[in-house]
Amino acid sequence: MLAIWVCWAVPAQAFCGFFVAGSQAKLTNQTSQAVVVRQGNRTTLTLSNDYQGPPESFALVVPVPVVLQKDDVKTLEPSLFDKLDALTAPRLVEYWEEDPCHPHADDLSLIGGAKGGRSRGADGLGVTVEAQFAVGEYEIVVLGAKDSTGLETWLVQNGYHIPAGAATALAPYVRDQMKFFVAKVDIKKVHRDEHGTVVLSPLRFGYPSNDLRLPVRLGLLNAPKGQKQDLVVYLLSPTSRFDVANLTNVYIPTNLEVSDEVRNRFPAFYGQLFDASVAAVGGKAAVTEYAWSSNACDPCPTPPLTPTELLTLGADSGERPPGVSPLPGQASGRRWASREAWVLTRIHVRYDAKTIGEDLVFKEEEPISGGSETPSSSLTTATPASINNFQGRYIIRHPWKGNVSCQHPGWGNWGSPPDNGPAIHAAKHVGAAARTPVDLRRVVQTAFAPLKLLGKKAATHKQTAP
Repeated sequence: MLAIWVCWAVPAQAFCGFFVAGSQAKLTNQTSQAVVVRQGNRTTLTLSNDYQGPPESFALVVPVPVVLQKDDVKTLEPSLFDKLDALTAPRLVEYWEEDPCHPHADDLSLIGGAKGGRSRGADGLGVTVEAQFAVGEYEIVVLGAKDSTGLETWLVQNGYHIPAGAATALAPYVRDQMKFFVAKVDIKKVHRDEHGTVVLSPLRFGYPSNDLRLPVRLGLLNAPKGQKQDLVVYLLSPTSRFDVANLTNVYIPTNLEVSDEVRNRFPAFYGQLFDASVAAVGGKAAVTEYAWSSNACDPCPTPPLTPTELLTLGADSGERPPGVSPLPGQASGRRWASREAWVLTRIHVRYDAKTIGEDLVFKEEEPISGGSETPSSSLTTATPASINNFQGRYIIRHPWKGNVSCQHPGWGNWGSPPDNGPAIHAAKHVGAAARTPVDLRRVVQTAFAPLKLLGKKAATHKQTAP
C-alpha cells in the first residue's frame, strides 16, 4: 500500500521526519508546519525547515514511497508559509457599537539527477543510493535500505550523528519498502536574515499515493526533552476538507466573546483554550482550526491565496479536470490549477510519545461552518454546512458609551474602530506561544458547556431619553 509522509518545520518548530547533524550536537524542534496539496491520488508536499542547532551542515531524513528525481523537487520562498499561517490562524476581532441614534450600515466583513549507485560505506549495509542531485542549498540523496540498522550505520559512516532510537523508528518504513529522502544542507549556501538566523528554502516534492499519511513518530527523535511537539498541517484540495482518521477530531471552540484584556495576551489565551479542548477528550486529538475557501476570508488578517500561489504550492502537478481552462500564462496540456476556490483545511496536533503512537492518516470529510459575524454567530462549534466556512474567531465588543440623543435608540449595531485602528489580531505561530496561565472562566464571556465555561451576562444599556 502506497502512503504519503510529510515532515518539516518553521521558526522554532518541530518535525515529522528527523534531523541528523554533522556533529555530536543535538538538533531539536518544537513546532512543525506542512502544506499538503491533494489531487486525486497525487500529493504534493512542501517542507519548510528551520532548526535549533549549530550553524553547520545537517540533513533532513523523510520516508517517501517512490524514488524522487531532480525534476520532482523544487525550492520555494519562505514567505508563503507566513501567509498561510496568518490566513488560517485563530483570530481575535474587535467591534465598536455604533451610535444607537445614528447607526451606520457598516459591513463587518470588511474589517478587516545523478544516477543511482553505491556510496562510501554502503557495501554490506543493504543501502542503495537510488538518486543524487542538488537543488538550491540542498544536496539530495534518495536511499533504499534493506535493514534499518544498516541505514543508521550508513548515515553514521557518512558523518552524521544519529538521534538515539533512530534504527527502531526507521524499521517500520524499511519493512514497508519505503525510500528515504535525505536533504543535506550546505551551510555556506544558506540565506541568513538580518539577525543572522539561518533561513532555509522550503522544499516541495510530489508523487502518487493511495493514502495520505504523516510520519509523526519519527519527529519524536528530535523532541526537546520533556516538551510536547506541535504539528500544523495545511491541506489543500479542489473538493474537500480533511479530518484525521485515527485520532479524535475536535473543532476549536469559536465565536466566544472575551474580555478586553485578552487583546494583550491573545496567543497565551488561545494556547490555554487549545489545551483545554484537547484535555476534554482525553488528551489525544486532532484540532481543526480552519476550513474555508482558499480565495476568500472573513475577516481577513491577510489577503487570501492567489491562483499563482496555488500553482507554487503544487496545484500545477495534477491532471486538469474536463472543462477547466488553464490559468492566464499557464501552459496548455494536462497540468492545471482551478480558477475557482480550493478548500483550505488547517489541522493542529500537539503530542508527545505518550499521546501518539502511530502516524497520522487523513480522510476527506463533509463541509462545516462556524465563526462568522452572522445571525448564527451564537453557535460556538462547527456545524454541518453546504460549503466550508469555519474558523477559530474570538470577539471583544466595545459598547456605546456616548450620549443617547433619541427616544428610541437602536442598539446592537457593531462596526469598525472609530479611529481606523487595528481590529483583527491573528495568533500566529501558536505552537511556539508561551503556555502562561490564563483563567478561561474569568476572561471568556460566552457560555461553553463542553469546557464548563459559564460565561457572563451582557451589560444592559442605560435607556437614556433625550
